[in-house]
Amino acid sequence: MNDEFYIGWEDRAAPGVRQTIRRTALALLLAAPLAALALAASQRMIGSSVFEWGNLKSFSGVLQATPYPHLIVFRPGNAAAARFSMYYLVAPWKFGLNTDEVAAFDGNIVMLKGTLIYRADQTMIEVVKNSIQLDPTKSPPADLPATLPLGRQTLAGEIVDSKCFLGVMNPGQLTPHRACAIRCISGGVPPVLLVRQKNGPPLYLLLVSADGKPVNRQVLDFVAEQVEITGEVQRQGDLLILRADPTTYRRLK
Repeated sequence: MNDEFYIGWEDRAAPGVRQTIRRTALALLLAAPLAALALAASQRMIGSSVFEWGNLKSFSGVLQATPYPHLIVFRPGNAAAARFSMYYLVAPWKFGLNTDEVAAFDGNIVMLKGTLIYRADQTMIEVVKNSIQLDPTKSPPADLPATLPLGRQTLAGEIVDSKCFLGVMNPGQLTPHRACAIRCISGGVPPVLLVRQKNGPPLYLLLVSADGKPVNRQVLDFVAEQVEITGEVQRQGDLLILRADPTTYRRLK
């Protein structure tokens, strides 16, 4: 009987054992990077959100203070359906813009500096403190986007804080982000209902009360949870708004 076998205390393994070990080690070395590439390719992307940190830009548009501060920016061109872009406005860190502080600019063309935050067709500006000022050289256009009623609808989705979800944090959604989202929304960041459609892009609906007021404090218990909301849906430019009483929100299990 001349079968080779491994003896641990010998200095050298038998020739056949050495050859088997070399082949196995080489195969593992080749397989490791391939396995890593395959694993990376199989991962789902967290999201295509962007925060242009450190890249300050200047903006000009009509500031509207309610229901949450936002900027209406004129688009060049003749396409009536796309003449304006709607940008959420927030303060640095975990805060929204104070509505009372920007009320004096409501309905006027302003200039401001800030940093873009965006995801898909949703855009936000983190405004530099004290950078908002009236533009005395321009008057607001007479044909600002009207608020169009889209009817009463029942929608299911997740309540997210718009600032983190659009790009400041990634992922800015679901239970792992709950504590941060609560802090942002309680600080005035606009709450948004994220509706994930099966056969289409996600919908983003700005949450307001039935009478069109901010609902930051009222929605904190529902943040990062799946909820069902029935209310009146409106469109202002490319901004969707859902008006509903937060006491009627229903958790989905």
